[in-house]
Amino acid sequence: MTQRTITVIPGDGIGPSIVAAAIRILDAAGCNFIYDYADAGLVALEKHGELLPPCTLDSIAHNKIALKGPLTTPIGGGFSSVNVALRKHFNLYANLRPVVSFEGTHSRYENIDIITIRENTEGMYSGIGQTRASDNNSGEATSIITRAGAEHISEFAYQLAVKESRKKVTIVHKANILKSTSGLFLDVAREVALRYPQIETNEMIVDAVCMNLVMYPERFDVIVTTNLFGDIISDLCAGLVGGLGMAPGANIGDEVAIFEAVHGSAPDIAGQNIANPCSVILASIQMLEHLGQQEKAERIRNAMRNTIKQGHTLTRDLGGTASTTEFTDAIIANL
Repeated sequence: MTQRTITVIPGDGIGPSIVAAAIRILDAAGCNFIYDYADAGLVALEKHGELLPPCTLDSIAHNKIALKGPLTTPIGGGFSSVNVALRKHFNLYANLRPVVSFEGTHSRYENIDIITIRENTEGMYSGIGQTRASDNNSGEATSIITRAGAEHISEFAYQLAVKESRKKVTIVHKANILKSTSGLFLDVAREVALRYPQIETNEMIVDAVCMNLVMYPERFDVIVTTNLFGDIISDLCAGLVGGLGMAPGANIGDEVAIFEAVHGSAPDIAGQNIANPCSVILASIQMLEHLGQQEKAERIRNAMRNTIKQGHTLTRDLGGTASTTEFTDAIIANL
């Protein structure tokens, strides 16, 4: 089998340890990848003098696939976010955030299976028109939604629903107030929905979505929305299954895809070998599915599921006392 090269960005804080755990599991599952390591975030700033060096962008552009740990963007001028810069540079228009219940986690619900699909390059995160008055008494930011962007992400959501035999797509908006931007998104999403009569479509205002996710999460299947709303909703969904440590993220474009842990770099526990690596392990499973390696993806998912269910070797946030290394060893044993 031809070896596939992927770019690996270990990231900051706990990133290197949890990414190393995911790499060990990929190797143990026989994925046969070649790893092209690259820097971004504070590590890159220290080594290369910039948060997102050209050599990192070149590696991603060449390999088309990247697995990324959490990054830290310093407070102040320059990048609003290294992650946002990556998404815009490679036009990674779709952010895919699935959450699934794992027996043995400390969560309020069972049988959660929700996918949030977030437009990834427009809206309030576009970075356009951000200004602050010289007297520091006011600030402005511009939100832009385009027909092309709304159609692209809506098509992505409905195509994924069909591919994965999902039954319902919920279009999330605030068109009652944000009539220009959210209104356009809703109009375009409705047009796309008409092309998929086999999928049930539901429309819901974002604040009602947040309330219903907490009260009746079983009502949701696939959620599609704009950038800011999707960022908030996907974190809320992570809380339904045990927290951000159990939620991966995929950033998908027409040519490049970046798979990542969605939580922060947790510098307070960096180097202690106690972080939960599940988010980046689940991101690596998303990567395998994207590459058509469903059998290996399912093997790793089942090994992780069995390890958590057994409950003998869990990290602290999962209710155990195991180290990152011990938890990883247990998953590999369950492969």
